[in-house]
Amino acid sequence: MQEILDTIQLDQIHELLATEIQLSVEQETRIKKCRTYLDDKAKTGEVFYGINTGFGSLCDVVVKPEELEKLQTNLVLSHACGVGERVPSDIIRLMLLLKIKNFTYGHSGVSMELVERLILLYNENLLPEVFQQGSLGASGDLAPLAHLSLPILGSGKLKENNTWKNAAAVLKSKNLTPLKLKSKEGLALLNGTQFMSAYGVWALLRMQKIISHSTKIAALSFEAFDCKPSPFYAGIHAVRPHDGQLKIALAFRKLLEGSQSAFAEKKQVQDPYSFRCIPQVHGASFEAFAQAKKVIECEINSVTDNPLIFPDEDEIVSGGNFHGQPLALQLDYLAIALSELANISERRTYLLVSGQRGLPAFLSKNPGLESGFMIAQYTAASLVSQNKQLCTPASVDSIVSSNGQEDHVSMGANAATKLYQVVKNTERVLAIELLCAAQAMDFKNADLLSDGMKQYFTEFRKEVSFLETDRIISDDIHAATDFLTKA
Repeated sequence: MQEILDTIQLDQIHELLATEIQLSVEQETRIKKCRTYLDDKAKTGEVFYGINTGFGSLCDVVVKPEELEKLQTNLVLSHACGVGERVPSDIIRLMLLLKIKNFTYGHSGVSMELVERLILLYNENLLPEVFQQGSLGASGDLAPLAHLSLPILGSGKLKENNTWKNAAAVLKSKNLTPLKLKSKEGLALLNGTQFMSAYGVWALLRMQKIISHSTKIAALSFEAFDCKPSPFYAGIHAVRPHDGQLKIALAFRKLLEGSQSAFAEKKQVQDPYSFRCIPQVHGASFEAFAQAKKVIECEINSVTDNPLIFPDEDEIVSGGNFHGQPLALQLDYLAIALSELANISERRTYLLVSGQRGLPAFLSKNPGLESGFMIAQYTAASLVSQNKQLCTPASVDSIVSSNGQEDHVSMGANAATKLYQVVKNTERVLAIELLCAAQAMDFKNADLLSDGMKQYFTEFRKEVSFLETDRIISDDIHAATDFLTKA
């Protein structure tokens, strides 16, 4: 059992996802204080958006006190309009964690009973059924968060032990009754950016691995294609000192240190850009990761519902913290950065199978009779092409909703789901390059690699063997992808 810190860093997410969570005493105190303040305020008869009014363009419709519970329940039910594929389970779990985190600051007006129910779902790994499409990325991720909230009311479905079940039945089996939402609670559940944020966190966690592996894979391809090491000379990067470029060049120099082949005399004067410009291209993607990490870490440690309650200041304020624009821009940026890693990777794969520099055509022992990795490059090209299509920014779009009340939206949710596919595609493109680089290195001499690269090569060869003769390459691609994504 681990307490949720008031500030969570990206590197702490894995630990939280792997354990049960609980609130700190301070967090419980803040939540209770805010709820008490809201209850007292409601007795004054003042009108507050979403607490005793309708929603969106219906904000001027005042709701009777005896109908406030029904107001919140209706909100959740009516907003559960999600369609498309189910959200992956690991992202649903992140959504739960981030929604709980949002409430710990004591500005949302929810009850401890509601937060405890969310924690129970999280700790018992009871995952609500949520769908990928339906959010505009402003006013909160309304549709997906409505689906996340349905089981609290005894509606919708829960995934228990990898099986989807009726939520009411699951609650009954655990001697739990559906909750009756208090004023503001439905709105607090639905307002927020936890759908976008969860996808962003997931992508960053995967991208940490992608960046690390992409540098090693590129180094293996570099050795196999017998490239010149001069583009990694420290002086080149000192006079153009972009942080990402410097770090990738340094990492590359360390990976090549001790190599018997990298520093041997070469016949060519220069190498193609996909090798020569690795620090510049990979480094730019590294910097995109760093920028997105800064924004997304800020977001998951923020309060993003509406209206917000400030008991100490005696204020209930309607604002726009639910608007996903900061996330939308970064999610689009991450997709573009990842797409470029895949793009340059596919170019190196193309060169490795081209029959140049002492390597057989398509890395086959019997070219002609056997096709080797010919079609693996096709697959990489297909994935890269799809990435380019997916990288059209979602954040530049906006469609008016709610009778003009919500007249600018971020479309960050669409940016999030596009990014998810770009991550998957990029992992597979890199897996194909790794297959080809390892095959090519076997045709050369893997014993000439540096100790670090030799270890990486050996670890991979435990998962995927040398291609002696044509076989089902799809199986090898899946195995290589698993190698890249395993913990």
